[in-house]
Amino acid sequence: MPEKPEVITVAESLKTKILGKKITGCNVYHDNIIAYPVSCEFKKKIIGQKINDITTRGKWIVMFLDKDSLLVHLRMEGKFMFRKKGEALSKHEHVEFILDDEESFRFHDVRKFGKMHLVSKDKVYESYPLNELGKEFYDETLTKEYLYDAIKNKKLPIKTLLLDQSIICGIGNIYDDEILFMSKIHPLRKGCTISLEECDTIIKNTRIVLEKAIKLGGTTIKSFTSSEGVHGLFQNELLVHGKGGEKCPECSNILEKIRVGGRGTHYCENCQK
Repeated sequence: MPEKPEVITVAESLKTKILGKKITGCNVYHDNIIAYPVSCEFKKKIIGQKINDITTRGKWIVMFLDKDSLLVHLRMEGKFMFRKKGEALSKHEHVEFILDDEESFRFHDVRKFGKMHLVSKDKVYESYPLNELGKEFYDETLTKEYLYDAIKNKKLPIKTLLLDQSIICGIGNIYDDEILFMSKIHPLRKGCTISLEECDTIIKNTRIVLEKAIKLGGTTIKSFTSSEGVHGLFQNELLVHGKGGEKCPECSNILEKIRVGGRGTHYCENCQK
């Protein structure tokens, strides 16, 4: 699933292609992608609105229109395609926006897990789903005290807690492994055992990892590309994720692979005691 760096890469790519353009038509071919409002109302409301700005919140792409905000979650394999108006749809293109330059801007999703919400622009951050998100990794109020208070009574593994979007938003499985390895913290340690200083280390490494990944355009793994022709390079920098059975880059111990909360998890038993 695309994480914060990949979502930022998508948003920046879209800015170069659709900012300032007006949506003159909308076709929904798979209703379940439209989470709110119902697809017929979604189409009626979005037509005629111009795309004025694009940003992100957690793993959501946020497109500011004239009256509303279009929120898009890519989930596992969502991506955008650009075609000429009237060009035949591919099997997995489920939502189509016609732009005022006669271009067809399409949401492609093999697994159909992606979601879109259209909410009032003025209340976008106070409305579901963005109102349920925790702090961004770059937020100055993301402090060691904040993280410590959020997890000090939790008996869940720290690996699982860092995936909780209501605490810190944007961290996914790939970067979770990297952050914990750099912090020398075992992924199965319970949140209630993590010290205040360890919380400080986690936050510092979260910023280091995500900022570097953003500079490199995210991580291209499996089917993720930010849009046509845009691929991340951070996979070349991964220390442990996806490397179970290989040597640890720090101590040459063999890296382990286990499942934590249903997620494949990679770590070094020696470095992360």
